[in-house]
Amino acid sequence: MSPSKSRPNTAKRQTSSNQCDTCTYQIDNSLYINLTDRCTLACQFCPKHNGSTAVKGYELYLTKQPEAATIIAQIGTPSKYDEIVFCGYGEPTLRLKALLEIAHWVKENGGKTRINTDGLGSLFHKRDIVPELAECIDALSISLNAQNEQIYQQHCHPALPNSFQAVQAFIKRAAELIPDVQVSAIHGLEGVDVIKCKAITERLGAQFKQRELDVVG
Repeated sequence: MSPSKSRPNTAKRQTSSNQCDTCTYQIDNSLYINLTDRCTLACQFCPKHNGSTAVKGYELYLTKQPEAATIIAQIGTPSKYDEIVFCGYGEPTLRLKALLEIAHWVKENGGKTRINTDGLGSLFHKRDIVPELAECIDALSISLNAQNEQIYQQHCHPALPNSFQAVQAFIKRAAELIPDVQVSAIHGLEGVDVIKCKAITERLGAQFKQRELDVVG
């Protein structure tokens, strides 16, 4: 998948006609939702840019965008899981309407919700989406990925201008409204200073979590 500089990236790949998309998948006692194949970044350390579309044995390539009703039906009883996590092949906040519909349903049925995100949802939608998320999301895991714009551009190849500034603004806003906000950067990625990333995260009011290079899921 080649990075796009004008719009979010959409992967295209041949799949067999009898292959079913993986819309939900379980890791430990959390259920993950694979909501979209689109993304606002083209991170060069992401497995899908290195020939893999699988995580923990689950094939996450999507042939179509799943409907909210399809996801809800597959969840079943949300309270039996530790968390329902919006995290799959692409950036879940790009499908905000479906995300919110599913998350509200999960909360109404006794479940806990988390989003793994690149923090560019407000930039993409051209409005502050955090108050909408705060109504139905218990936790956010946000990828900061770099301590400055140069390193961010080097590794993440954002499609939208001012993405590095936008993710920091999103972190700050999220920390004001959502009780559990973790921000990550990858130890071992060339040029990334995790100590500086931690300092940025704490200045913005969130908790920092160090990730390790090539450890996924």
